[in-house]
Order: sequence, then C-alpha cells, then structure tokens
Amino acid sequence: MKGFSLRIDLDNKIPSVYLNGDITSDAEPYLFAAYNEIMKKTKAISIVFNFDNAHYINSSGISAFIKLLHQHNDINGKFIFTGLSDHLKKVIDIVGLTDYITIRDEI
Repeated sequence: MKGFSLRIDLDNKIPSVYLNGDITSDAEPYLFAAYNEIMKKTKAISIVFNFDNAHYINSSGISAFIKLLHQHNDINGKFIFTGLSDHLKKVIDIVGLTDYITIRDEI
C-alpha cells in the first residue's frame, strides 16, 4: 500500500482536491481537513476530487467520502470526481456513490 497525501487548489472557479496514494482510513483526517479548509475559505457548493494519482480505495476510504457527502449535502453541495481509473469507477458504482456524485473524465 502507498501512503496518502493531497493538495488543495483554490485558484480555479471550482476548488479542487488532488488525491495521491491509497485512500484508506489514513486518508480520512486529511480529507476532512481539506474539506474544512475549502469551506472556510470559499463556501463552495461544488468541489472537485481528482483521482489521477489515486488508484486504490478501501471501505474506510469510501466511508470517509460518505461522511463528507452527508456533511456537504446539508448545503445542497455537489462533489465531482475526476481522473478515476476504470477499477475505481466500478468500485464507486458498486457501492452506490454514483447516485450522489458526478463523475467526469476531466474538468
């Protein structure tokens, strides 16, 4: 397993979170910190999560996104996932996240 890191980009119209490494329970505090920073600085309705450099997600990583989705839904927010590998698209679809997020090949 690879470690996890992320980078936030607030320079675009829609804030972006660039994910790097394996999305597991180790990623949760980073995801929540990134989300809180974005909301504090921008109050964004839409947030892009870029998976170009993240190729693995387990149930704990999915759980972290579900928690964030519930929190973001309180403001009728939208998450956009981009850069998903075919495998990650399949996983996201199987667990039903595709009902609550938008998937784009690129932004």
